[in-house]
Amino acid sequence: MLILAIESSCDETACAVVENGVKEIASTIASSADFHHKTGGIVPEVAARKQVEFIVPVIESTIEKVADYRKIDAVAVTIGPGLAGSLIVGVEAAKALALAWNKPLIPVNHLVGHIYANFINNTTPNDQIFPAVVLIVSGGHTDLVLMKNHGDLEYLGGTVDDAAGEAFDKVARLLNLGMYLGGANLSKTAREYTGSALPEKLPRSFIYENNFDFSFSGLKTATKRLVDKNIYSVPAIAKEFEEAVIEVLVEKTLKAVKRTGARSILLGGGVSANQKLRKDLADKAKSQFNNIEVRIPLLNLCTDNAVYIASAAFFNQNYQPFDQVVPNPSLTINGGTCIPPSFPSSI
Repeated sequence: MLILAIESSCDETACAVVENGVKEIASTIASSADFHHKTGGIVPEVAARKQVEFIVPVIESTIEKVADYRKIDAVAVTIGPGLAGSLIVGVEAAKALALAWNKPLIPVNHLVGHIYANFINNTTPNDQIFPAVVLIVSGGHTDLVLMKNHGDLEYLGGTVDDAAGEAFDKVARLLNLGMYLGGANLSKTAREYTGSALPEKLPRSFIYENNFDFSFSGLKTATKRLVDKNIYSVPAIAKEFEEAVIEVLVEKTLKAVKRTGARSILLGGGVSANQKLRKDLADKAKSQFNNIEVRIPLLNLCTDNAVYIASAAFFNQNYQPFDQVVPNPSLTINGGTCIPPSFPSSI
């Protein structure tokens, strides 16, 4: 089955064709990042206007890479969460394409899409994967989910304030490491530090709490206090900050595996590109649990793309009438698909 998917939830405009949810046939991405660098952050109107400009060429470029576009079976599109104007561009383009081709339309939750970056070029049987603990870490979201099967998600917990990716970007600004998407620069700077650990440790919020929630706002404040003391180098602070975030993410994920008896761990979201997170999660999971599978997306599938949207559409196939496919900027990972945790409170 061939699915063409469109993704336009933030500043990327992407289109992809994927076969049977696992084989990437074609993919095209156009980014307006250069324009947002000038303003130090994403301006929603600028993002949407650039997507209006990019959407047709991106779709055409993708279709040109497919041997016979008439063999495409369905059209999928991200409906949220994301920027309202950006989502509208993608949704309306997908509707027009599906109508012109007389193909069914599949709406996809962008956060669920992140999970399916782990299924591209991977054909491990489902009975060896599920149940899986999923950690989604991005600029806007930090969530832990128990994935019992395709379309069967149980929300475990998430951030009560700021997302981990947002914390990375804001601390990067604080350290003068970039005004836009500085998280990657912060991680690079942290790797440059080879000195001793700081005598002052930053907080690992909620790490010992008997739940799966996260909090990073206090960590940002504590980091600012450390910077204001003007006694530690930028690389030293960057390393301590990164370690504080990653330690909490990893420990909470492993706690979820222990609580649920999951067979695998799936990582997703933009922050999944972080080298320390990728290494620490894999190493610690394999040292604590026998025969656990840890899936980490390819680097090019960590950031927004339409490949994982097509994969999510295939494995869920939530076909909807055109008039019911509408943008939902505030959509959550548990929006209509997840149920509250039901396991005992003891670990």
